[in-house]
Amino acid sequence: MGSTVDREGSSTLTESFHWSERMIDRPTDLLPVDAALVAIQSDVRVHFGWALDADASSAEALLATVEESFVEAWSRPRRAASVANLRRRLVLREAEVAILGAAVEAEDLLSVLERPALLVAADGAAGVLSTLPDSTAERAWSRLACIVSDGDGGDGTTAAVKRGIPVILHAHGDNVPEWGSLLELAASTSTPSPLVLTHQTPGEIPGMHNPGGFTDGDRAACFVRSLGVPAASITMLGTRSDAVGRWSGATDAENKLAKLQWMDKVLGTLDLEY
Repeated sequence: MGSTVDREGSSTLTESFHWSERMIDRPTDLLPVDAALVAIQSDVRVHFGWALDADASSAEALLATVEESFVEAWSRPRRAASVANLRRRLVLREAEVAILGAAVEAEDLLSVLERPALLVAADGAAGVLSTLPDSTAERAWSRLACIVSDGDGGDGTTAAVKRGIPVILHAHGDNVPEWGSLLELAASTSTPSPLVLTHQTPGEIPGMHNPGGFTDGDRAACFVRSLGVPAASITMLGTRSDAVGRWSGATDAENKLAKLQWMDKVLGTLDLEY
């Protein structure tokens, strides 16, 4: 993907996406289904006054930390295999995929578990699984394909990592301590979570992906769409743009609500209702 970046960090895409062709040629790539998703990330930086350099620096540091680790499951070939495994589970089996957002409640999940749906959690939203009765909770955990995280999801994220659930780990400009702590936790377990690394810069970073998205919830939607899950097969649970969900990490409520308006724009671009 070619792009130019102006001084404020907004981008102008200079090459059209040939998503279906690239999916065939390089099936472990995770490309945005719409070029507008990357442009939105640049618009977000301009809106909040964030620097592109900070996003890039965090991404490069995350990549270096993972690839310099001694965790075999985190090598670049194994991370590509993790993408292929998730595509096999979520796409080739033509599964319904329920994305768990920060406002998800146990009742929402119980309804979905009555169907043969698989789950993808937006960071700490995985915590809702632990509120279910024990037998149901174990069934729900077995259906959790992955969590999409920037490292600040709290107990829900910790529980998923301790279970070795795959993590789609994201780098942005101010979350270096958070992704560092998550990696330390994962590396300390007997079976470290498989990793897929994502970033939010307009350029390519070999070993990382940018399927689009901004908040954990809409990044989860971008991720599953980039894998190849049709929009019609995705159910959004606990996704709200008018309130901060109980499973959100520590955050400033006013600032979070502003971010959720951008989430709404991303989901609209994906033609996903919630």
